[in-house]
Amino acid sequence: MKNVLFLLLFSPLVFAQKQQSWLVGPFRKADAANPILEAKSTTTFACPVRGKTVRWEEKDVFNPAVVVRKGKIYMIYRAEDKVGKYAGTSRLGLALSNDGIHFKRMPEPVFYPDNDFMKKYEWEGGCEDPRIVETEDGRYIMTYTSYDGNLARLCVASSRDLVKWQKHGLAFHNFIKGNRDFWSKSGAIVCKKAGDKFIAAKINGKYWMYWGDQAQLYIATSDDLVNWYPSTKAKDPAFKPQNVSDVNCIAVAATRPGKHDSRLLESGPPAFLTKDGIVLIYNGMNYTQTGDPTLAEGTYAAGQFLFDAENPGQLKDRSENYFIKPDRPFETTGQINQVCFVEGLASYKGKWFLYYGTADSKIAVAVARQK
Repeated sequence: MKNVLFLLLFSPLVFAQKQQSWLVGPFRKADAANPILEAKSTTTFACPVRGKTVRWEEKDVFNPAVVVRKGKIYMIYRAEDKVGKYAGTSRLGLALSNDGIHFKRMPEPVFYPDNDFMKKYEWEGGCEDPRIVETEDGRYIMTYTSYDGNLARLCVASSRDLVKWQKHGLAFHNFIKGNRDFWSKSGAIVCKKAGDKFIAAKINGKYWMYWGDQAQLYIATSDDLVNWYPSTKAKDPAFKPQNVSDVNCIAVAATRPGKHDSRLLESGPPAFLTKDGIVLIYNGMNYTQTGDPTLAEGTYAAGQFLFDAENPGQLKDRSENYFIKPDRPFETTGQINQVCFVEGLASYKGKWFLYYGTADSKIAVAVARQK
């Protein structure tokens, strides 16, 4: 009996599980339904920039954001055509579901490059990788990436109905005024869970956002969810940075040798407050020379971070390993091989629905019971 008690109390496995009871999941892939969304060649769109009709989602669909609205899951997903020098301009489509698995798409994109003030940032690479949160007054705030063929830039838009959107421009526009423009993407805003909604939450009087796709993960703050300021270290005011490393952004997490996230980190769905702290599901990229030798080179697999609820820049814990990886044919082979890129999380009918892009080609879902 003493030996059994000793094992229960001090076994490394039991100890690790107890210490990481904050993890969301475990998730199970919905193999009977996956992939739940694929490219479609029959839907067309009169592109205002190109001046002609395009099959806007015929190449690939991937990397979706989701919100629960009026009892349904609304999915905003990235879709690519086959036109232009990048062989695929990205636009954002909308699909609705009553069960979290089967989705009905709108025939045209709801967000796209246009002949507007954002054209110079969005054309002709497009609008990519959305993440969406709700506000206290029922608006939706979307962070997305614009790509002009040279730089990826984190941008912000808002909507009342997820169909008609207002573009607000570059997330770091005011910050960039005093610095040189730099690569930025993947903004996951910190939220509180209110029923099945994820409401943007202020902590210490500020909104917070995790962002980046580098060897380090960064953080930014905002007063209004539109104008964001990266947290930075002190620097010479005369210094003009050329990239994110030069901006002296404060890193809140970094890659790990020997793990699936040895090459880079990238935010997943919006982060959210729990009784244990702020949970951020994130994407990690593997580099076989220094990372996980059991995963292929360039594999994208997902892990989880736990940050302090009062100090969002303080990392309290992180998952020991990935909890989802590419191992189905449509996850290992596609536009970019070996990719499970998590980006949308919905709380719906007592379950978690985690949506992810597969090989930058299709969309799949994994499901978990809520604790």
